[in-house]
Amino acid sequence: MTLVEVFLIALLIIFAVPWLVWRGLRTDYWAPLVVVQIIAGVLLGPGVLGAVFPDYYASVFRPDTVTALSGLGWWAVMMFVWVAGLELDLRQAWVARRESGLTAGFALLTPFLFGCVAALVLIGWSSGWAGPTGQSWQLVLGIGMGCAVTALPILVLLLEKLGLLRQPLGQRILRYASLDDIAIWGMLALILLDWERIGRQLVFLAAFAVIALAMRRIMPRLGVHDRWYAGLVWLALAALGADWSGLHFMVGAFLAGVVLNARWFGEQAIDSFRNTVLLTVMPVFFLSTGLRTQWDMGGLAVFGAAALLLAASVGGKIAGLTLAGRLLRWPPGEARLAGWLLQTKGLIEIIFANVLLDRGIISNETFTALLLMAIASTMLTVPVVTPLLRRLTGQAANRARQEVNRGSV
Repeated sequence: MTLVEVFLIALLIIFAVPWLVWRGLRTDYWAPLVVVQIIAGVLLGPGVLGAVFPDYYASVFRPDTVTALSGLGWWAVMMFVWVAGLELDLRQAWVARRESGLTAGFALLTPFLFGCVAALVLIGWSSGWAGPTGQSWQLVLGIGMGCAVTALPILVLLLEKLGLLRQPLGQRILRYASLDDIAIWGMLALILLDWERIGRQLVFLAAFAVIALAMRRIMPRLGVHDRWYAGLVWLALAALGADWSGLHFMVGAFLAGVVLNARWFGEQAIDSFRNTVLLTVMPVFFLSTGLRTQWDMGGLAVFGAAALLLAASVGGKIAGLTLAGRLLRWPPGEARLAGWLLQTKGLIEIIFANVLLDRGIISNETFTALLLMAIASTMLTVPVVTPLLRRLTGQAANRARQEVNRGSV
């Protein structure tokens, strides 16, 4: 078969299989479509389908097909997080910079410390968690940051699903996640001892600030149609610069959206663009990442490690947000809800762990444990957050009624 034919067969599988499972088994509450797509990508990858049916896997998901799917998936997620950046109110972020910085710091550092402790437990348990070139301190810091990761694209999807994306709480959670995302990829450069990459990151951030100021002057002077085109050019440039510096192209894509004003594009147009991207190309990203994921079960010890890392990740996020909530005097229940949303790992964890695996910092067993932890954390989010949000909304309504009653008296 030609490359085009094989590519279309792969697209048929990518769009049909997860949707049929999601609709047929009615998994939306426990496993939204995006979670089913992530799991399907892992199962259809070389670690499962490739191991059970190697000939079939090699004929459909051959290297040139996977490369084409990966390119489409990269552009899809760049557009999606760019729109997420547009949704973030930059002025409000600046006004709330103290609150955002404090909360993002707790949301990052507390699960990082919990993860480092979990890594030390694993090292004491067995010596097989480090990769061939990984030192103990690199393994500890890598697992610690793995427990601190938040999946920005999945978080945006879940915030929209829960009706929080444009609400004040959703905007705050988005700010915390974006600040932590930048810090995590910067920390990765330190773990890899890549000082050249750190220098590149400083160059990128300086150049980005200058070009962003120019874009904010240029965009209002363009017509609406030209703004979208110029925005996509700016997206590609920022993503290229971020990836060149080692901050990851998704960081650049998100920042490219953050510095622009959503009013220049229109709320309805943004919604239409985001929904189109989500429907037409984002499934390719969710599955293509799994298709490039090689993993090894590694026995029951891996499941124990995954459970330990999941506890460290969830416990660390909730503990960090609880501390921030007490310092900032948040309403009851808000910190717990934010912690559960921010612990969502999604595919960012898999991308992060793949880098550590490729550089020999972690072993295949550690990668598998992180992969299982990422899937479990993402699956837990909606079932746990939904009743918490319902309770929080009810409490807010009760407080509003009490205020009205006091006023009437």
